[in-house]
Amino acid sequence: MKVSAAAVALAFALVLANFADQSHGAQQEGFYKGKCNVDVEKIVSNIITPLVGQKPSITPALLRMQFHDCFVNGCDASILLDGSSSEKTAIPNRSVRGYDVIDLVKAAIAKSCPGVVSSADVIVMATRDAVAASKGGWYSVQTGRRDGSVSLAKNVNLPGPIPLQYSTAKELVPKTWFTFLALFTLVGHTVGVTHCSFIKNRLYNFNNTGSTDPTMQTELAVSLKLKCPHTSTIDNRVDLDQGGSSLAIVGEPTSEIIDNSFYKQIVIRRGVLRIDQALALNKLTNDTVNKVAISSNDYFLAKFQHAMVKLGAVEVLTGAQGEIRKSCRAINKS
Repeated sequence: MKVSAAAVALAFALVLANFADQSHGAQQEGFYKGKCNVDVEKIVSNIITPLVGQKPSITPALLRMQFHDCFVNGCDASILLDGSSSEKTAIPNRSVRGYDVIDLVKAAIAKSCPGVVSSADVIVMATRDAVAASKGGWYSVQTGRRDGSVSLAKNVNLPGPIPLQYSTAKELVPKTWFTFLALFTLVGHTVGVTHCSFIKNRLYNFNNTGSTDPTMQTELAVSLKLKCPHTSTIDNRVDLDQGGSSLAIVGEPTSEIIDNSFYKQIVIRRGVLRIDQALALNKLTNDTVNKVAISSNDYFLAKFQHAMVKLGAVEVLTGAQGEIRKSCRAINKS
């Protein structure tokens, strides 16, 4: 059975529309008030804010960690568990960073309030404070999640680059993919860096053509080739947000700041990663991208923060489900 592009777009739009306020069971803002004699969220902020000031790369690391955790069995901190076949060992997760930051926050909380605050909540609170420290604004998050006990590499099946079209019913992927896509469209790679090794294919041999990806702006390709010479063995860092104050003016990269510059860049074909550029080209996402690109930064930040709150509500464990781990890296011993 053929499925029209309009039908798929409608399905995606419905996912975006369903980001309206929802009830998330036992989760609530300020969940730990009265359960601890300290301000848990202040402990997190007092650690994360200065850390981001010293090392801005913490923000994209924690954003990525939260995405990768929440889209495998929900936001249950399963990505933190150690093990020879845990989620950490899956190929998409081998470059995930920030585990030491979560350990640091968890240990600080446990000194004053042991056995009460979940690792899943630590990820969400730490990411929120990292966003705020990167000029993404502060937003309230619900807490009360509990930690999962299952972490298997075989369960990690994160979406790759966005398909350009769907032709059959079998290609309509699970609802979680649409949720992931809707959230990623509103979060994107507005902060962070990549390395030359991840983009050389786009620069020199896209789809085995021996040429540059035709969807990449010529000026950007020339600039990136200078940074990433074809035969160089040095894997230089590349800003994912190439900067720019308007659709016509390209400015300094803003990869340490959460803003809508990333969207202004991809609409003029200055996306560094293929998955980023696809957001501006795909019919499912280009309307949202164009709206964000031409709107104020405040508009984008409101959408971004709302998307992060909804990400943190994906398939959470609450109440008597799961456990509160003593160590983020291991399930509790019976």
